[in-house]
Amino acid sequence: MVEIEILEEEKNKLKIKIKGETHTVLNLIRNELFNEDSVEFVGYRIEHPMVKDAIFTVATTKGNPKTIIKKAIERIQKKLSKLESEIKKL
Repeated sequence: MVEIEILEEEKNKLKIKIKGETHTVLNLIRNELFNEDSVEFVGYRIEHPMVKDAIFTVATTKGNPKTIIKKAIERIQKKLSKLESEIKKL
C-alpha cells in the first residue's frame, strides 16, 4: 500500500511525499498532468536511489491540485483498462 504525506499545501500548490513509489508510476502521473492546461508545474524527485520515496509537486494556475491529480489518475485508469481489453483480444 502506498503511503502519502502532505509536505506543503497551498491554494494552488501541493507537495507530497509518496513512500514506496519510484519512476514507474510517478512518471505516468506526471506525463498525464502535462496535458492539463491549468498545471503550471509538475515534477518529482527521488530522494535517494536506495530509498523508494519520492517528493511530488504540482502547481496550478487555477483549480485544486488534489482534484486535478485525482482526475489525471482516473484518466490513466481508463487508458489502462482500454489497453487491457485490447491485449485480451490478441
